[in-house]
Amino acid sequence: MTWTFTEDVDVFLAAAGASLAARPVENTLVLTVTATLRRDGPHAYGDRAPLLGWWRGADGEVAGTLVRTPPHPPLLGTVAPEAVGPLAAALPLTRINADRAAAEALAADWPGHRVDQEQRLYRLGTLVPPSPAPSGRPRTAVAADRELLLRWHHAFADEVGQSGGRVERMVDGRTASGGLTLWEDGGVPVSMAGVSPRIAGTVRIAPVYTPAEHRGRGYAAAVTADISRAAREADAQEVLLFTDLANPTSNGVYRRIGYRPVSDRLLITAAQEPVTPG
Repeated sequence: MTWTFTEDVDVFLAAAGASLAARPVENTLVLTVTATLRRDGPHAYGDRAPLLGWWRGADGEVAGTLVRTPPHPPLLGTVAPEAVGPLAAALPLTRINADRAAAEALAADWPGHRVDQEQRLYRLGTLVPPSPAPSGRPRTAVAADRELLLRWHHAFADEVGQSGGRVERMVDGRTASGGLTLWEDGGVPVSMAGVSPRIAGTVRIAPVYTPAEHRGRGYAAAVTADISRAAREADAQEVLLFTDLANPTSNGVYRRIGYRPVSDRLLITAAQEPVTPG
């Protein structure tokens, strides 16, 4: 009952892939990160090599996963409570992004730690388009929108404290696959939503962004509802999104259009660790 670590994403997925796919909703972040590493190589997120780990219980089954892609904080997937202590012993950690229970258990040994972010994972139930709908209509973003999309993606990353290092690759990839939707009002783009590639039957809506001058008019709800509908029609079994719990407006918007809470995740930093965006 020990943790095993590797820098090779294929070795990791050979060991833990079936466990991740069995619970794709809770493991959505680990699935996304490992898919990106397979597609774009070990330096997809930065110059340093990734570290990937899995824990097997007494029955030999994988019951815990971790991915670390510096400079980003380590991510835990689903993890059995009894795997948390061995993880702390096996891998010195000063930051963690994990579900609430695991994050708080790890941070219990970090005197003076701080919670940098609380996020809530939602899954789409019965889609409820906003009523009344705002003026305008959706359209799929195309290559000619690239400058606008890059600007909005960078603005979104700045607002939520994320790194914008992979924005160009993301915009180009999602535009090519039809994974970005714009809401236009009077022919002017006023809001944007993206959808991730489908992995293990799940997709995740991100980012959703409306420039400050266009907020408060229902555009974000409308574009999110439209891209969520399209994902369902494209046979996604689960449509997911994350919100910042510090933003009650966005949480209310997503609940009203049919998203239901699944679990909370915390980003926690030990007292001696400086905050690095992303």
